[in-house]
Amino acid sequence: QVQLVESGGGSVQAGGSLRLSCAASGRTFSNYVGWFRQAPGKEREFVAALNWSGGSTYYADSVKGRFTISRDNAKNTVYLQMNSLRPEDTADYYCAAKPRTTVFRLEYDYWGQGTQVTVSS
Repeated sequence: QVQLVESGGGSVQAGGSLRLSCAASGRTFSNYVGWFRQAPGKEREFVAALNWSGGSTYYADSVKGRFTISRDNAKNTVYLQMNSLRPEDTADYYCAAKPRTTVFRLEYDYWGQGTQVTVSS
């Protein structure tokens, strides 16, 4: 079993930055790790993903150039650096590990509890 704990959410003004963390315990990351978000009244959507072994990264078009996913092997932690935040980035952000199909879909074996991000205009 893998337990995922997100942190780093909060409130920020448009144009600001936040860094989210996703720490794994129980087992180390060994596969793909993804970040998703869910805004009020909307479906959960893909944000970014990382191949823990090779380091390949994937981004949703809406965050390309503004968000960066990275990892710290020693800390078994994945980060999501979010710059130039916009009000439409407001959502609960979730990390997930070990996708069953592709990194872009919601079928992951493990999910964190989420962390809230609010961007005001």
